[in-house]
Amino acid sequence: MKKTDKDTSVLGVVTEALPNTLFRVILEGQETAILAYLAGKMRMNRIRVLIGDRVMVEIDPYGGKGRIVKRL
Repeated sequence: MKKTDKDTSVLGVVTEALPNTLFRVILEGQETAILAYLAGKMRMNRIRVLIGDRVMVEIDPYGGKGRIVKRL
């Protein structure tokens, strides 16, 4: 299975910053908030994510967590 087949990317807005680089993100088009963590490339390059930033999130197909892969 390819990476693009199992992950779906959606846009969202960061509403809360939690410890250990976890964020609460409200997805665009939905009113549910998911828990998202920073992708490894964003940690390595020290890209900061703040409250109110629009981000691209890859949602895990099995659970309610997501991975922030891009800051818009």
